Amino acid sequence: MKQDLLRYERKFLITDYSHADVEQMIKFHPACFSEIFYRRTVNNIYFDTNGLTHYYDNVEGSPERLKVRIRWYGPIFGKIEKPVLEFKIKNGLLGRKESFNLKSFVLDTNFNQKEIAGALNNEAFPKHIKNELLSLKPSLLNSYTRKYYLSADKNYRITVDHHLTYYRIGYTGNTFTNKSVDYNSTVLELKYDSSLEHESKSVANHFPFPLTKSSKYLQGLERVFI
Repeated sequence: MKQDLLRYERKFLITDYSHADVEQMIKFHPACFSEIFYRRTVNNIYFDTNGLTHYYDNVEGSPERLKVRIRWYGPIFGKIEKPVLEFKIKNGLLGRKESFNLKSFVLDTNFNQKEIAGALNNEAFPKHIKNELLSLKPSLLNSYTRKYYLSADKNYRITVDHHLTYYRIGYTGNTFTNKSVDYNSTVLELKYDSSLEHESKSVANHFPFPLTKSSKYLQGLERVFI
């Protein structure tokens, strides 16, 4: 298991500027952000209760919130290599992740609970985590292109997501034809350590768009499911 430290994630859902405009703003930001890593496709299967408890906790702004997802990079369908189970835990504005490596599985129209159970089939995998995931159901599949940036002082990270694509998903009856593609939005996330909250305001305020509490999980469910 990998457990991240507490950190802030400030989100901007941007619809009034093009993706190219957003990248230019990052380029000329006084914090001197530079692109790191490489652009890649991020894919997620989100899991929720039958009553969509995690969704409604986020909608209602509950101070303690949870998102459960399996994340991987590259092609969205076929054999999924190096998937990671993530529990994204929020307490107010602070968040952290607990991550667990999974075995490969196949995502296609035959996807079912056996595929996920097989990905969890490891004696070293915590039993309570396995039971918790299998008690939930797939609620959303999404995919987007992500770029990564780091400030010159290495205190602030930015991720920029666009070409947001959402699919309805369950353990049965998947055709993956019920999907929605958002060509008009860009999601920028500013991430930094909890000790930098005061200094971060000058970094965030330099962007001409407002902060938002909306998440890709909420947006996706509202597009293809609810």
